[in-house]
Amino acid sequence: MKPVLQFFAFAALLAVLGASAHAQEVKAGDLVITQPWSRATPGGAKIAGGFLTIENKGAAPDRLIGGSGDFAGKVEIHEMAMNNGVMTMRPLDKGLPIEPGKTVKLAPGGYHLMLMDLKNSLKQGDKVPLELQFEKAGKVTVSLDVQGVGAQAPAAAGHSSGQHDMKK
Repeated sequence: MKPVLQFFAFAALLAVLGASAHAQEVKAGDLVITQPWSRATPGGAKIAGGFLTIENKGAAPDRLIGGSGDFAGKVEIHEMAMNNGVMTMRPLDKGLPIEPGKTVKLAPGGYHLMLMDLKNSLKQGDKVPLELQFEKAGKVTVSLDVQGVGAQAPAAAGHSSGQHDMKK
């Protein structure tokens, strides 16, 4: 009887670990959205960045065209890039294309969501609901995991993404 109990305990542990590993995976049509996160903001800050990864597993392109959340007055898609040795940031007024079979990472120093007119500070440990708007997949709700002020990646990513966060 003891091996049977051990089996069920092990199965329960696997179920819990599996659920936590996939808790931040959201599917919308052919899109898979993972690791949505943001950084904590100091009191009085009115802007923050939102980051996540979008994989298009389909045969047709889609486009991230916007977002919204009760915590912010406005959500825009922005791109940071180096131009002649100067870091620039600009809104992507036509949205961000997600090509078929490709993965697009929104991360510090590159593509990101600009969360503007914050109504409250974002605090480390918070989970902030954010609705993303895609051209084809429609509206998708994710939950931004708020990391520490200087975080460069979500806690779940650990050391696996490290130096590649700046690449597109």
